[in-house]
Amino acid sequence: MSDEQKMTLRIEYPAPWAYKIIGPDADAMKQAVADMIRDRQYTLTVSRKSETAKYTCLNLELTVESESHRLALYGALKANPCIKIVL
Repeated sequence: MSDEQKMTLRIEYPAPWAYKIIGPDADAMKQAVADMIRDRQYTLTVSRKSETAKYTCLNLELTVESESHRLALYGALKANPCIKIVL
């Protein structure tokens, strides 16, 4: 087996998935997620805040239906102006 084959992640969909989102305004990020996810079930919790409370880190957990769904959601989160970092 080649190194590339060993490093390929195989995900069976639908699958539970978690994103970590970071930004300056927790309420704005929560609203952005609600607008994006709409009627799908998800969990959004505060992970931590920076020492100065300048940034908040939220954990977004939901079930993704396919790789294209997972990547589209990542792209939408990343494109939102109130979300500075998506992991």
